[in-house]
Amino acid sequence: MTDAGSSIPRRQLGRILRQAREQAGLSLEAAGTDLEWSRSTMYRIEGGQAAVKARDVEAMCRLYGTSGEMTEALKKLAAETKAKGWWHAYGDTLPAWFELYVGLEAAASRLRHWEPAALPGLLQTREYAEFLLRSHPDLPPREVGRLVEVRMERQKILKRRHPFPPRLEVIVDESVLRRPFPGMAEQLVHLHTQVSDGTAAIRVVPRSAPPNYALTNGGFVILEFPTAGLRTPEPATVYSESLTGALYLDRPKEVATYAVAWKVLEGLSLDPEQSADLLIQIAKEMQR
Repeated sequence: MTDAGSSIPRRQLGRILRQAREQAGLSLEAAGTDLEWSRSTMYRIEGGQAAVKARDVEAMCRLYGTSGEMTEALKKLAAETKAKGWWHAYGDTLPAWFELYVGLEAAASRLRHWEPAALPGLLQTREYAEFLLRSHPDLPPREVGRLVEVRMERQKILKRRHPFPPRLEVIVDESVLRRPFPGMAEQLVHLHTQVSDGTAAIRVVPRSAPPNYALTNGGFVILEFPTAGLRTPEPATVYSESLTGALYLDRPKEVATYAVAWKVLEGLSLDPEQSADLLIQIAKEMQR
Protein backbone atom coordinates (compact mmCIF):
# COMPACT_ATOMS: atom_id res chain seq x y z
CA MET A 1 0.00 0.00 0.00
CA THR A 2 1.30 3.44 -0.86
CA ASP A 3 1.06 6.51 1.33
CA ALA A 4 -1.70 7.68 -0.98
CA GLY A 5 -3.88 4.63 -0.30
CA SER A 6 -6.62 4.44 -2.90
CA SER A 7 -6.74 8.16 -3.75
CA ILE A 8 -4.56 8.08 -6.85
CA PRO A 9 -6.16 4.94 -8.40
CA ARG A 10 -9.62 6.41 -7.75
CA ARG A 11 -8.68 9.68 -9.43
CA GLN A 12 -7.11 7.89 -12.39
CA LEU A 13 -10.07 5.58 -12.87
CA GLY A 14 -12.60 8.39 -12.50
CA ARG A 15 -10.77 10.59 -14.99
CA ILE A 16 -10.51 7.84 -17.63
CA LEU A 17 -14.18 6.93 -17.21
CA ARG A 18 -15.17 10.58 -17.55
CA GLN A 19 -13.14 10.88 -20.75
CA ALA A 20 -14.72 7.69 -22.12
CA ARG A 21 -18.22 9.01 -21.36
CA GLU A 22 -17.49 12.34 -23.03
CA GLN A 23 -16.03 10.61 -26.11
CA ALA A 24 -19.24 8.56 -26.28
CA GLY A 25 -21.20 11.81 -26.38
CA LEU A 26 -23.11 11.10 -23.15
CA SER A 27 -23.91 13.61 -20.46
CA LEU A 28 -23.50 12.69 -16.79
CA GLU A 29 -27.30 12.52 -16.42
CA ALA A 30 -27.81 10.40 -19.54
CA ALA A 31 -25.15 7.89 -18.50
CA GLY A 32 -26.60 7.72 -14.99
CA THR A 33 -30.08 7.07 -16.38
CA ASP A 34 -28.86 4.21 -18.61
CA LEU A 35 -26.90 2.68 -15.72
CA GLU A 36 -29.76 3.31 -13.26
CA TRP A 37 -27.46 5.31 -10.99
CA SER A 38 -28.04 8.72 -9.45
CA ARG A 39 -26.19 11.78 -10.67
CA SER A 40 -24.40 11.98 -7.31
CA THR A 41 -23.13 8.40 -7.72
CA MET A 42 -21.78 9.21 -11.17
CA TYR A 43 -20.18 12.39 -9.89
CA ARG A 44 -18.48 10.58 -6.99
CA ILE A 45 -17.07 7.88 -9.28
CA GLU A 46 -15.76 10.32 -11.87
CA GLY A 47 -14.42 12.59 -9.12
CA GLY A 48 -12.43 9.76 -7.55
CA GLN A 49 -14.40 9.92 -4.31
CA ALA A 50 -15.56 6.31 -4.17
CA ALA A 51 -14.23 2.78 -4.54
CA VAL A 52 -15.62 1.13 -7.67
CA LYS A 53 -16.53 -2.50 -8.26
CA ALA A 54 -15.17 -4.27 -11.32
CA ARG A 55 -18.68 -5.17 -12.51
CA ASP A 56 -19.68 -1.49 -12.36
CA VAL A 57 -16.64 -0.53 -14.43
CA GLU A 58 -17.58 -3.22 -16.93
CA ALA A 59 -21.12 -1.84 -17.19
CA MET A 60 -19.80 1.69 -17.79
CA CYS A 61 -17.32 0.52 -20.40
CA ARG A 62 -20.02 -1.44 -22.21
CA LEU A 63 -22.21 1.69 -22.33
CA TYR A 64 -19.33 3.86 -23.54
CA GLY A 65 -18.11 1.40 -26.18
CA THR A 66 -14.67 1.04 -24.58
CA SER A 67 -12.36 -1.57 -26.10
CA GLY A 68 -12.00 -4.95 -24.39
CA GLU A 69 -8.34 -4.31 -23.61
CA MET A 70 -9.10 -0.95 -21.95
CA THR A 71 -12.03 -2.46 -20.05
CA GLU A 72 -9.79 -5.13 -18.53
CA ALA A 73 -7.17 -2.54 -17.59
CA LEU A 74 -9.82 -0.40 -15.88
CA LYS A 75 -11.22 -3.41 -14.01
CA LYS A 76 -7.74 -4.03 -12.58
CA LEU A 77 -7.47 -0.37 -11.64
CA ALA A 78 -10.85 -0.67 -9.91
CA ALA A 79 -9.35 -3.30 -7.59
CA GLU A 80 -6.79 -0.74 -6.45
CA THR A 81 -9.53 1.74 -5.49
CA LYS A 82 -10.22 -0.40 -2.40
CA ALA A 83 -6.76 0.07 -0.88
CA LYS A 84 -6.86 1.80 2.49
CA GLY A 85 -4.62 4.57 3.80
CA TRP A 86 -4.03 5.30 7.51
CA TRP A 87 -6.77 7.97 7.45
CA HIS A 88 -9.49 5.41 6.77
CA ALA A 89 -9.32 4.59 10.48
CA TYR A 90 -10.86 8.03 10.99
CA GLY A 91 -13.58 7.47 8.39
CA ASP A 92 -16.37 8.08 10.88
CA THR A 93 -14.96 11.57 11.49
CA LEU A 94 -13.57 12.67 8.13
CA PRO A 95 -15.99 13.63 5.34
CA ALA A 96 -15.47 11.61 2.16
CA TRP A 97 -14.50 14.68 0.16
CA PHE A 98 -11.63 15.36 2.57
CA GLU A 99 -10.45 11.74 2.69
CA LEU A 100 -9.64 12.10 -1.00
CA TYR A 101 -7.56 15.20 -0.32
CA VAL A 102 -5.51 13.53 2.42
CA GLY A 103 -4.52 10.80 -0.01
CA LEU A 104 -3.64 13.26 -2.77
CA GLU A 105 -1.65 15.38 -0.32
CA ALA A 106 0.36 12.31 0.70
CA ALA A 107 1.10 11.49 -2.95
CA ALA A 108 2.05 15.03 -4.03
CA SER A 109 5.57 16.17 -4.85
CA ARG A 110 4.73 19.87 -4.55
CA LEU A 111 2.06 21.77 -2.63
CA ARG A 112 1.35 25.46 -3.17
CA HIS A 113 -1.06 26.70 -0.51
CA TRP A 114 -2.64 30.16 -0.36
CA GLU A 115 -4.45 30.77 2.89
CA PRO A 116 -6.16 34.10 3.64
CA ALA A 117 -8.02 33.03 6.79
CA ALA A 118 -6.01 30.49 8.83
CA LEU A 119 -2.69 28.68 8.81
CA PRO A 120 -2.51 25.52 6.66
CA GLY A 121 -3.13 22.31 8.59
CA LEU A 122 0.35 20.98 7.72
CA LEU A 123 1.93 23.84 9.68
CA GLN A 124 -0.39 24.10 12.67
CA THR A 125 0.71 23.32 16.20
CA ARG A 126 -1.53 21.04 18.23
CA GLU A 127 -2.74 23.98 20.31
CA TYR A 128 -3.61 26.06 17.23
CA ALA A 129 -5.46 23.13 15.64
CA GLU A 130 -7.45 22.42 18.81
CA PHE A 131 -8.42 26.06 19.27
CA LEU A 132 -9.53 26.37 15.66
CA LEU A 133 -11.56 23.15 15.64
CA ARG A 134 -13.21 23.85 19.00
CA SER A 135 -14.62 27.06 17.53
CA HIS A 136 -16.85 24.92 15.27
CA PRO A 137 -20.30 24.73 16.92
CA ASP A 138 -21.20 21.33 15.47
CA LEU A 139 -18.08 19.41 16.51
CA PRO A 140 -18.31 17.45 19.78
CA PRO A 141 -15.10 17.26 21.89
CA ARG A 142 -14.37 13.66 20.87
CA GLU A 143 -14.44 14.54 17.17
CA VAL A 144 -12.24 17.58 17.78
CA GLY A 145 -9.65 15.30 19.35
CA ARG A 146 -9.76 12.84 16.46
CA LEU A 147 -9.51 15.62 13.86
CA VAL A 148 -6.50 17.07 15.67
CA GLU A 149 -4.84 13.65 15.54
CA VAL A 150 -5.52 13.44 11.80
CA ARG A 151 -3.92 16.86 11.36
CA MET A 152 -0.84 15.84 13.35
CA GLU A 153 -0.58 12.57 11.40
CA ARG A 154 -0.79 14.42 8.08
CA GLN A 155 2.22 16.52 9.05
CA LYS A 156 4.45 13.45 9.05
CA ILE A 157 4.70 13.60 5.25
CA LEU A 158 6.92 16.68 5.67
CA LYS A 159 9.56 14.64 7.54
CA ARG A 160 9.40 11.33 5.73
CA ARG A 161 12.44 9.86 4.02
CA HIS A 162 10.80 7.73 1.34
CA PRO A 163 9.31 8.87 -0.86
CA PHE A 164 10.80 12.33 -0.66
CA PRO A 165 8.58 14.80 1.19
CA PRO A 166 6.57 17.23 -0.91
CA ARG A 167 7.91 20.72 -1.45
CA LEU A 168 5.57 22.91 0.59
CA GLU A 169 5.17 26.53 -0.45
CA VAL A 170 2.77 28.68 1.56
CA ILE A 171 1.47 32.22 1.20
CA VAL A 172 -0.50 33.63 4.14
CA ASP A 173 -2.09 36.97 4.84
CA GLU A 174 -0.46 39.00 7.61
CA SER A 175 -3.82 39.26 9.40
CA VAL A 176 -3.69 35.49 9.96
CA LEU A 177 -0.41 35.87 11.85
CA ARG A 178 -1.73 38.69 14.02
CA ARG A 179 -4.98 36.99 15.02
CA PRO A 180 -4.63 36.60 18.81
CA PHE A 181 -5.32 33.36 20.63
CA PRO A 182 -3.55 31.32 23.35
CA GLY A 183 -0.28 29.92 22.04
CA MET A 184 -0.05 32.10 18.94
CA ALA A 185 3.49 33.23 19.75
CA GLU A 186 4.60 29.59 19.94
CA GLN A 187 2.80 28.90 16.66
CA LEU A 188 4.77 31.69 14.97
CA VAL A 189 8.05 30.35 16.33
CA HIS A 190 7.05 26.93 14.99
CA LEU A 191 6.49 28.46 11.55
CA HIS A 192 9.92 30.11 11.67
CA THR A 193 11.48 26.76 12.59
CA GLN A 194 9.76 25.08 9.64
CA VAL A 195 11.25 27.73 7.37
CA SER A 196 14.71 27.54 8.93
CA ASP A 197 15.01 23.77 8.55
CA GLY A 198 13.76 23.84 4.97
CA THR A 199 10.47 22.06 5.66
CA ALA A 200 8.40 24.86 4.15
CA ALA A 201 8.82 28.09 2.20
CA ILE A 202 6.55 30.80 3.60
CA ARG A 203 5.66 34.19 2.17
CA VAL A 204 3.48 36.78 3.87
CA VAL A 205 1.14 39.21 2.14
CA PRO A 206 1.62 42.40 4.20
CA ARG A 207 -1.23 44.59 5.39
CA SER A 208 0.06 47.30 3.07
CA ALA A 209 -0.67 45.18 -0.04
CA PRO A 210 -3.19 46.90 -2.36
CA PRO A 211 -6.57 45.28 -3.10
CA ASN A 212 -6.33 42.56 -5.72
CA TYR A 213 -8.61 39.88 -7.16
CA ALA A 214 -6.22 37.13 -6.05
CA LEU A 215 -6.70 38.16 -2.42
CA THR A 216 -10.48 37.94 -2.47
CA ASN A 217 -11.30 34.54 -3.96
CA GLY A 218 -10.64 32.26 -0.99
CA GLY A 219 -7.85 29.83 -0.21
CA PHE A 220 -6.66 27.04 -2.48
CA VAL A 221 -3.97 24.40 -2.84
CA ILE A 222 -2.25 23.48 -6.10
CA LEU A 223 -1.00 19.91 -5.93
CA GLU A 224 1.58 18.49 -8.33
CA PHE A 225 2.47 14.81 -8.55
CA PRO A 226 5.58 12.78 -9.43
CA THR A 227 5.78 10.07 -12.06
CA ALA A 228 5.03 6.59 -10.70
CA GLY A 229 6.66 3.82 -12.70
CA LEU A 230 5.30 3.61 -16.22
CA ARG A 231 2.01 5.28 -15.40
CA THR A 232 1.21 8.75 -16.60
CA PRO A 233 1.60 11.10 -13.61
CA GLU A 234 -1.51 12.52 -12.05
CA PRO A 235 -2.32 15.94 -13.53
CA ALA A 236 -1.79 18.98 -11.33
CA THR A 237 -4.94 19.52 -9.29
CA VAL A 238 -6.45 22.51 -7.50
CA TYR A 239 -8.22 21.88 -4.20
CA SER A 240 -10.59 24.53 -2.88
CA GLU A 241 -12.53 23.87 0.32
CA SER A 242 -15.82 25.26 1.63
CA LEU A 243 -17.85 24.59 4.78
CA THR A 244 -19.76 21.74 3.17
CA GLY A 245 -17.45 20.25 0.56
CA ALA A 246 -14.59 20.87 -1.81
CA LEU A 247 -13.76 21.34 -5.47
CA TYR A 248 -11.10 19.27 -7.22
CA LEU A 249 -10.10 20.91 -10.50
CA ASP A 250 -7.69 19.17 -12.85
CA ARG A 251 -8.48 20.50 -16.31
CA PRO A 252 -5.36 22.30 -17.60
CA LYS A 253 -7.17 25.61 -18.17
CA GLU A 254 -8.54 25.62 -14.62
CA VAL A 255 -5.17 24.81 -13.07
CA ALA A 256 -3.50 27.49 -15.22
CA THR A 257 -5.94 30.11 -13.89
CA TYR A 258 -4.96 29.32 -10.31
CA ALA A 259 -1.27 29.18 -11.20
CA VAL A 260 -1.54 32.75 -12.51
CA ALA A 261 -3.27 33.80 -9.27
CA TRP A 262 -0.40 32.20 -7.32
CA LYS A 263 2.12 34.27 -9.28
CA VAL A 264 0.12 37.41 -8.51
CA LEU A 265 0.09 36.52 -4.81
CA GLU A 266 3.86 36.00 -4.86
CA GLY A 267 4.21 39.47 -6.35
CA LEU A 268 2.13 40.96 -3.53
CA SER A 269 4.09 39.13 -0.84
CA LEU A 270 7.22 39.92 1.10
CA ASP A 271 10.21 37.88 0.01
CA PRO A 272 11.02 34.74 2.07
CA GLU A 273 13.68 36.45 4.22
CA GLN A 274 11.43 39.41 5.03
CA SER A 275 8.57 37.03 5.76
CA ALA A 276 10.70 35.01 8.18
CA ASP A 277 11.74 38.21 9.97
CA LEU A 278 8.10 39.25 10.26
CA LEU A 279 7.19 35.94 11.88
CA ILE A 280 9.71 36.55 14.66
CA GLN A 281 8.77 40.20 14.99
CA ILE A 282 5.09 39.42 15.52
CA ALA A 283 5.95 36.57 17.91
CA LYS A 284 7.99 38.97 20.07
CA GLU A 285 5.16 41.49 20.06
CA MET A 286 2.76 38.83 21.33
CA GLN A 287 5.15 37.73 24.08
CA ARG A 288 5.32 41.20 25.61
